[in-house]
Amino acid sequence: MNPLHAISPIDGRYRKYAEMLAPYFSEAGLMKYRVIVEGEYLIALSQLGLGLRKLTQAETMMIRDLYELSEADAQIISDIELKGYQFASWRIKATDHDVKAVEYFLKDKLANTSLKDCLEWIHFALTSEDTNNLAYGLLMSDALSYVILPVISGLVASIDALAKEHADLSMLSRTHGQPASPTTFGKEFKVYAHRLGRQINQLTYHKFLVKLNGATGNYNAHVAAYPKIDWVKFTQDFVMQLNSRVYSTVPKNTGANLEANLVTTQIESHDSLAEMFDIFRRFNTILIGFDQDMWRYISDGWLGQKAKEGEVGSSTMPHKINPIKFENSEGNLGIANALFTHFAQKLQVSRLQRDLSDSTVQRSIGSAFAHSLIAYQYTLNGLSRVAVNSEKVAEALLAHPEVLAEAIQTVLRREGVAMPYEQLKALTRGKEVTMADLTTFIDGLEVSATVKTELKQFTPQNYTGLAAKLAQ
Repeated sequence: MNPLHAISPIDGRYRKYAEMLAPYFSEAGLMKYRVIVEGEYLIALSQLGLGLRKLTQAETMMIRDLYELSEADAQIISDIELKGYQFASWRIKATDHDVKAVEYFLKDKLANTSLKDCLEWIHFALTSEDTNNLAYGLLMSDALSYVILPVISGLVASIDALAKEHADLSMLSRTHGQPASPTTFGKEFKVYAHRLGRQINQLTYHKFLVKLNGATGNYNAHVAAYPKIDWVKFTQDFVMQLNSRVYSTVPKNTGANLEANLVTTQIESHDSLAEMFDIFRRFNTILIGFDQDMWRYISDGWLGQKAKEGEVGSSTMPHKINPIKFENSEGNLGIANALFTHFAQKLQVSRLQRDLSDSTVQRSIGSAFAHSLIAYQYTLNGLSRVAVNSEKVAEALLAHPEVLAEAIQTVLRREGVAMPYEQLKALTRGKEVTMADLTTFIDGLEVSATVKTELKQFTPQNYTGLAAKLAQ
């Protein structure tokens, strides 16, 4: 499809920023992970000593060779579900059921192999949600590990590098929009790096709860067929086996893993999904704050933006370099958070033992991650094009010597001077104050010469406390 005709900008205008998520959240991606779950389940069953014989190493590899779905394979699964399909020796009408389509696909692929006697063990005793929830758990775990965590870790590393680079650059603070006790540029970057880093840490160790316990969560069919098998232990072992990614040639990076949930209805309750969405919503909200602060620093001239040849800032004002990267990021983060909020609220609710309203919602999870990923890359792009204007920063700081009122009154409190806060309030509040005014005030104080000298050492540039140390 020509991207110009895409309804969603994810698959159109912003495709290049989001397409790395396609192997996980696309329809073909979901099919692939369903095939992995069904294949690994068949392999695991063969090791239990049931009616299913133990598979050879070659047969195990034969199954795992099916995991890398070709375009043609994905189309076959789609056709089985939506149109019906002509197999070599039989024809099936449209199943209108996506998981059953995967089961029939696997049976056909293995029908003319040494595994032809094992076909009815595919999807044995399972409900479709057993396959689905495991597939979603795996694909989201992999998407986090291989795509999202590397990007957001790189973003936080970039912010942290700016914190260290500008650790000592004194800067005027603003609380309630008004001049406040000075800080450093680096320390303010560090605040965001620290906050975002906490959320990344939670994502890294997050567990996706998954189930493998049949139609209503009670192992009814499993026990009916093989009552002496410890199906609870089998579930736990199977989930751990999936976590090891033995079927993959790509080593698992850091990131969330699966954990067996043994007490469910027909569906896994999605609580752990909601928890993950809330982590991303917090991360994105923090980043919105960062984007807005960057926008303000650019607006005040404290950050300059590098001009790019050929680029137009305004269709009518030739001089403009707009902070569009941070604005774009903010907008995409807002869309992502609206989706994450809905997911967290919706997916935890299901009528009685199961309704299907979660299914269509889960298919949109990739959209929230795509908008987030677009935003992360736009913020990174914006950061690569800004430079601190230290002269402007110093100019703004020196224009507000009244911020030293806090330092002076605090030292005077230490010295036992009566009502120093009130004295400084009368001198500075709502007034334009110069360093000379502060010097005159200090000279009139009834304190020792040593204290007066101490007070005169304070400047807007050096009154930054431990900001530089905190930035490092």
